[in-house]
Parts: sequence; C-alpha cells; structure tokens
Amino acid sequence: MNEKALRVLEYNKVKEKIKSYSNTAAAKDIIDALEPYSNLYEIREHLEETKEAVSLIARKGNPPFEGLYDIREGIDRASKGSSLMMGQLLKIANMLRCARRFKEYISHREDEEGFRVIEDICDGIVTMKNIEDDIYNAIIGEEEISDRASSTLYNVRRSLKDKNSSIRDKVNSLIRSNSKYLQENLYTIRGDRYVLPVKSECKGAVPGLVHDQSSTGSTLFIEPMSLVNLNNEIKELMLKEKAEIERILSELSGKIYDNILQVKNNANIIWELDFVFAKAKYADELNCICPLVNEDGIIDIVEGRHPLIDQKVVVPMNIYLGREFSSLVITGPNTGGKTVSLKTTGLLHLMAMSGILIPARENSTVSFFDEVFADIGDEQSIEQSLSTFSSHMTNIVKIMETADDKSLVLFDELGAGTDPTEGAALAVSILENLRKRGTKLAATTHYSELKAYALRTSGVENASVEFDVESLRPTYRLLIGIPGKSNAFEISRRLGLPDYIIDQAKESISEDTLQFEDLITSLQEKSIKAENDAREAEYLKNQAARIKEQFEEKLYNVQKSKENVLMNAQREAKQVLREAKEEADEIMKNIRELEKMGYSSETRQLLEDERKKIKSKMEKLEESSASRKTAEGEELKTVKEGEELFLPSLNQKVIVLSKPDNKGEVQVQAGIMKISVNIKELRASKQKKEEKKKIKRGNMNLNLKQISSSIDLRGMDAEEAYFVVDKYLDDAYMAGLLEVTIIHGKGTGVLRQKINDMLKRHPHIKNYRLGEYGEGGTGVTVAVLK
Repeated sequence: MNEKALRVLEYNKVKEKIKSYSNTAAAKDIIDALEPYSNLYEIREHLEETKEAVSLIARKGNPPFEGLYDIREGIDRASKGSSLMMGQLLKIANMLRCARRFKEYISHREDEEGFRVIEDICDGIVTMKNIEDDIYNAIIGEEEISDRASSTLYNVRRSLKDKNSSIRDKVNSLIRSNSKYLQENLYTIRGDRYVLPVKSECKGAVPGLVHDQSSTGSTLFIEPMSLVNLNNEIKELMLKEKAEIERILSELSGKIYDNILQVKNNANIIWELDFVFAKAKYADELNCICPLVNEDGIIDIVEGRHPLIDQKVVVPMNIYLGREFSSLVITGPNTGGKTVSLKTTGLLHLMAMSGILIPARENSTVSFFDEVFADIGDEQSIEQSLSTFSSHMTNIVKIMETADDKSLVLFDELGAGTDPTEGAALAVSILENLRKRGTKLAATTHYSELKAYALRTSGVENASVEFDVESLRPTYRLLIGIPGKSNAFEISRRLGLPDYIIDQAKESISEDTLQFEDLITSLQEKSIKAENDAREAEYLKNQAARIKEQFEEKLYNVQKSKENVLMNAQREAKQVLREAKEEADEIMKNIRELEKMGYSSETRQLLEDERKKIKSKMEKLEESSASRKTAEGEELKTVKEGEELFLPSLNQKVIVLSKPDNKGEVQVQAGIMKISVNIKELRASKQKKEEKKKIKRGNMNLNLKQISSSIDLRGMDAEEAYFVVDKYLDDAYMAGLLEVTIIHGKGTGVLRQKINDMLKRHPHIKNYRLGEYGEGGTGVTVAVLK
C-alpha cells in the first residue's frame, strides 16, 4: 500500500488510538508495523479474530492480561544462557500465567458458540505451570527472594537473624559502658558492620577500627574490637546468602533456558493476543461492526462514521458504488463534508483491510483492493516550486501510471487550481480513462461540466452533500444520485453581500438552466428514495438469513450435545452392569464356600432366597442393557462386504471385510484393527457416507503397533518437527492409514510452512490441506496418504 494514501487518510492516527488499548510495548510494535493485508483470506481471518475478541469481552469481561509486561530483553538474555534478575523472572512467570489463564478464558461448553480463530491462535500455547510455580515460590518481589526458596537459604537467614540479635545485645551493652565517650547513645552501621559514634577527642578510649567520620570531623564511627569477630561472622553469612540467591536465580534461569522455545512461543502468542484485544477494545469503544468483504469492487457502507471525529457529533454517511456504477462525482458547497466523505470511504477500507472493525451499521460491505490512492489536500511547496495545481497533478500522474481494476482512487477537487475550462476538461478525461480501466473512484468537484459528464455517462453517478436552505447550513449528509448545487447565491447573501449584486448575477444565468437543475433534482430525489427502499429490503433479508443460520447452528449444537449425553449414559450403564456382575460373582463364590462348610436346612433356604434375588437383579440389568442396545438399532439379517456399520460394544463404525460364516461370525475392520464379531452385534450406521471407503484386502501385519491418526508438534522447533513427522508418516503408511492430521498450531506460521514444504515432496503423501472449521482451522494440516 502506498505511503501517501496512508498518510493523507490519517491511517497512522487510528493506529495510535489502538496502541492506547494495548498492554505491552511488544504489542505496540506489532501495531506500528500493521499495514493493510495483501489477500482476502488474511483480511477475513483478522476481521473474524477481532470480532471474536469483542464477543469474548462482552461475554467474559476483559482478558487476563494482569501483570503482563514486555519481557523481550529477559527472553533474549535467557536464550543466551545468562542468569536473569528477580524482576525478569517474575515478569516471565507473569507471562506464563497469562498464557495459561487465556486457555481457560476462551474455554466454553460444547453447546456454546466457539471462537475459531482465537482458539487456533491459543492452540500453540504450552502450559508451563511447574516453572511458573517454581518462580512464584522462590521470588516474592522484584528485589526479594523468599526464605522458602531453598533449605540452605532458610538456614543461612535464620543463622543471620540469630547473629544480628546477638550482636545487637553486645552493642547495647557497649553503649551503656561507653556512653560518656559517645556522641549519641545509639549504634549505626557502616559497610554492613555495626559501629559506635565516638567523639573524635575520645577515640583512644574506645579501641577498635575506624570506618568513617562525620562531615564536620567531630564524630568517628568506630567498630570496637570485641565486635570484630561477630561482624565477620555476619559478613560471612551475608556472602553465603548472596551466593545462594545467585544459585537459585541461576537454577530458575536454567529452567527457562531449557524451555526457551516454548517460552518464546507463548510470549509471541500473548503479544499477538494483546494486539488483537487492543483492536477489540477500540472497536467496542466506537461501537464498530465486522463488515462483509468482497473482491469484486462492491462498496456499500451504511451509516459509516469517520473514526477520528468525535462520535457524539459525527454525522453518519451512506456511500455505495461498484454495482450499477463504478465512479462517483460528489458536488456541493465548501465546508459541506465532501472531503470528509472521501476520507471516511478510504479510511474505513484501510481499517477493514487491516483487520480492524469499522464504525458503521451491520451488513456494511467493503471491497479488497490491491491499492488505495488518495489525492486529497493542498501540498504546494515553495522549496520544490510546486503550485497547488502542480502538486495535485504530480500525484495524479503517479496514480495514472499504476491504477487498475483492483484500485480505489479518491480525488479531492479534481482539476482545481487552474483555468476552470481547461481544468474541467482535464478532469473529465482523467475520470473517463480510469472508468474504462474498471477503477473504482470517487471525486469531489465544483465544476458543472463534471455533473453533466456524470448525467450522460453510463457507470458514473452524481452525488452531493446536503445543504439546508432554511438555515443556510450544511447537514453533512451524502446524497447519492442527486447532483449538488453550490448555493453560492444563498451563502453570499447570508455573509452580507448586497441583494442587487446577487440579482445581477442571477440575470446572467439563463432561466432554462435553473429550471433544468430543479427538474433533475426532483427526478433524482424520487430515484434515490426507491434505491434506499431497495437497499433497506436487502438489509432486512440478509439479517433474516443470518438469524436463521445462527438458530440452525444452535440446533445442531443441541442435537450434538444430546447424542453425547446418551453415549455417556450408555457407557455408565455398561460400567454399572459390569460392576454388578463382579459383585454377584463374588457373592456366589462366598455362598458356595459356606455351603461346603455345611449349614442347617433353614440357612440353606435363606441362601437359596439370596441367590434367587441376585439372579433376578442380574436379569433385570441385562434386560435393561439389551433394551438399550435394541434402541441403538435393529439387528441385521444380512451384511455386504465393504458395507459401513455401527458396533455398539466399541461405540464406533466398522467396515465389513467378509461374509458371515455358519456361526454368524463376521470379520470387520475397526480403525487399524481386524476383529471378528457376531452379526447380531452389528447395527446399521446412523449416517450414510457420501463415499464408500476402499478397503485394502491385502494381508495386514497385525504385529504393527497401533498408530494414532494425528500427531501434535506444538512446542517443537522446525527441525525437530521435520524428523518427527517424517518418521510418523512412514509408520502411518505401513499401518494402512488413509488420512492423518498434523497439529502444528497457528503461532507465527513458521512451523506450518516448514511442514507444508515437506508434504509437497513426501513420497507417501497424495495431497494435503489446511483444517476446516471443526478440525482445528489453520492450526492443523490434514494429509491424505497414497
């Protein structure tokens, strides 16, 4: 995107607003580097992540960023094996805690709406609770280590406390015995050693070591000889304490170093989330929405508001082009809002293309453009000898060199600053040339020739900023389809120009011209009303479709939740039945042992009654289980080879490999296992498959270990992941798997790119794709084996 458009449309001011909502300098750096994305997929994904963040804030409150700091310096030092300071370790622990809490923050019940993009981002977070706890247990504050950080530190500090208590008793005794030689009856500390403030003329009366003197020289700070050994012992303990603290910090730093890749990964994800939620808080403040984005050049902004104007006074604007027409000519009085309309259109597009929600009404539509050009404002330069016209024309020349059908061009006062006749002719030529290229453009002007050009040219439409004739003030509303009047006569009269001058000016304009403008205005007012009604109907239709889609999704989640509840209930029932059988077997065993020992006929009768009760209870449980199995589907009479069926005992689908034998036994494939089951245990599959899987009839090596259909690479570096995936694909191919899922997380995208590059050349891979909704999105790659 060209820098001039970003500057002229004040894109950087929006970024500064967003930066005020971020928590870390790292997130602010991400915002500083933010520019419109270069493809439609990225735009939609980043808009969706911001929309999800807004929804999360509304549902769960602010994200857990408490205590989060910029720890890039600490991570950099740790990656080099250096020992970190207490404050740096605490900040890293805070970051790890934020990462862990974020996984809890985005969690939701299965029947609730999920957050696909943000969940994909958080998939890469590696929980490191042990390191987090080790740091918090050892470090209390940025300058304090806990006594419980190690048993050695605890013992040293306890000894230090005892020594300090002993030396204070000794010092107090010395003060009492030498009070007449002291400047004051108190002790002080110089260089971590206890000393007495002795009068300089009495220094011979208190034998000891002089450590310092007062500024006047009247007081000497002397360490009595009787305190030297105690002070030495305290100094030695203090050195031991310092050494132990350094050892603890080195040990904690080593744990960070051992897990530096995971720590860096977590930090990058948290900073990315800080950036995302800064966009969300900004969107929430301005009541923004997620626009629809197309690549067909269709613009339909409903009640769009300029984000840098006070939202209490800004006038919403409707602007659309790209369907019936691709060029818009905006006319109207000065200070009427023409330039603001251009800037709003351009800035909202830059925001949407950067993944920032826009201040507009729901169902607003923006388009993806390769370039947005803006020639707005007066850039005349004395140093470069550029007049107003020359500065505009220099910029227009650059636009004409590169603009195409994937460009949005905004002209303010096109052709101004020179002779009106030549300027108007030049403006018409420029607009016509860009229209033929398919460029989407909007231009403001005062020239009547451009209004006439718009009236007679297909694909070009007039627009104007509304002017209230009664109050002689602009309303700042944009009216598409209605050419504007300059209202020069009315404005001049309001500013005090004599009526006779205005009347004389009116006489120089033909009556036919005035009547024609009034007629055109009347016709186009009716046309614009019809178009607005049609757009309103389209909006309501889209809204109804969206509500229908939401309810269908909720219904699907409810049904899915219901199926899960039933499956869990069946599983629990089987567990109860199994436990009951084991208990019954144990009781029967005890009864038989008692019978062998010999009892009376009455006792035998009691035992027989108990046996019958147990048998009755077992039969009821089995009947209940059988009824549940029957509810899962009717028994099958016949099966076909290759048919997909459901096996309730394993609670999974199986593929029939052979016909039933004379005992009704059928060989089926469940995952990578081949097993034999009775035909009575099989049920018809609940869902019809769109395509029947082709089963390999060759003899499979049953000695192969069971291979999972997915592998998780999160937390690995690219080189380690490469070798792990290569070996896994060999094992999966040998095990006969048809499709595997490689979980690499979203993160920064480096790991995903490395895996995709490998899959392109791997001999076992037929094709691969990124995961779809419900599979993990861009956090996973699904590979199909040959």
